[in-house]
Amino acid sequence: MATKSSEQIPLDLSQFPTAESADQRTAALHEAASQRILVLDGAMGTMIQRHRLGEEDFRGAQLKSHDRPLKGNNDLLSMTQPEVIRGIHLAYLEAGADIVETNTFSSTTIAQGDYGLEHLAYEMNRASAAIAREAADALSTPDRMRFVAGALGPTNKTASLSPDVNNPGYRAVTFDELAEAYEEQTLGLMAGGADIILIETVFDTLNAKAALFAAETAFDRVGWRLPIMISGTITDASGRTLSGQTTEAFLISMSHVPLFSIGLNCALGAEQLTPYLEVLGTRSPFGVSAYPNAGLPNEMGEYDQGPEAMAQAIEPFLERGWVNVIGGCCGTTPDHIGAIARMANRYAPRPFRPNALPS
Repeated sequence: MATKSSEQIPLDLSQFPTAESADQRTAALHEAASQRILVLDGAMGTMIQRHRLGEEDFRGAQLKSHDRPLKGNNDLLSMTQPEVIRGIHLAYLEAGADIVETNTFSSTTIAQGDYGLEHLAYEMNRASAAIAREAADALSTPDRMRFVAGALGPTNKTASLSPDVNNPGYRAVTFDELAEAYEEQTLGLMAGGADIILIETVFDTLNAKAALFAAETAFDRVGWRLPIMISGTITDASGRTLSGQTTEAFLISMSHVPLFSIGLNCALGAEQLTPYLEVLGTRSPFGVSAYPNAGLPNEMGEYDQGPEAMAQAIEPFLERGWVNVIGGCCGTTPDHIGAIARMANRYAPRPFRPNALPS
C-alpha cells in the first residue's frame, strides 16, 4: 500500500491557525465543559441520504472524468457539494449542538483507495474542517462558542485481525501504514480549523493507537496540540469491541494519553449501551462521551426511534452523572439532537475523577 511518510506530507504553516488561537479555543472548550453537558451533532450519512444525490452530484465539476464510480463516497461531498455539507452542519448547530463533526469518517488514503482518490485525502480533510469551522463560527456567540471535532474513522482495515480465515497471521494493513494515513488526515483537519481530534467508532484498539501516535506526531510537526476525544464501539451482546476488549480494558489501553474524553458510539441504541457506558462513567479519569444510534435497526436497516423517545432513553446517562458529551450516531437527525439538547440542559456535567482508573 502506497502511503506518504511524515517527511513527504508538505506543510505550509502559514495556512494553519496560530498556536495562540488554538490555545484560546481549547481553553474555551474546557470552560464550556465545566459549565454544561456539551451536545455533539448527529448522523452525517442520514442527512446526506435525504438529499438523494446521484453519481454526477458526487463527481461535481472536479471529477467528471474519474474512472471509478463515486456515488456513496460521502466525504467527497465536502469538495464537490460543500453547500450540502454546510447546510447539515448549520441544521445541527441550530438544533442545539455545541460540537459538529467534520465529514471525514473515511477521509484517509486507506479508505479513499477504494475510489482511487488517495491523492485527495489531505484536501478532503482540510476542506471538510473549513466548512465545519465556518458553520460553527456563524452560530457562535460570546456566551456560547461552538466547536469543530475533526473525525478520524477506523478505516476499512484492521491491524489486529486477519481478513483471511485460512491465514490467521495475515494483516491487510500495518501500524505504520495506519499512522502515516492518520497523520496526513490530522494535518488536514488542523489546517482547516478543527478544535478537537475525534478518533471514533474504534473497533480495533491497535488502529486507535496508530491514530493517537499519528495525532501526536502531527502536533509535534505543527507546534501546537488539540484536545483528543476517543470513542469506541461495542459490536454485539458480548460487550466487547471487535478486537475482543471489554469496556474496562478499552479504557485502560487508551489511558496513556491525556484525553479530553473517552466514550462509546454506534452499533447500539441507548438502552443497550447503558451497562458499558456505566463502566466509563464510574471509572474514567477523563471526560466521558456517548452518542448511540437511534435505537436498533429494523429489518430494512433503518432506525425507528424518534427524537423524544431517544432523549428519554438517554436521560439515565445524564441523571446518573455519567457523561460530559452527549449526541447521536446512526439514524439521528437535527430533531433528535434538539430533543437531546433540551434534555441535557436539565442536568449538570459529570465531574472529572482523576483517581478513577483501576490499579
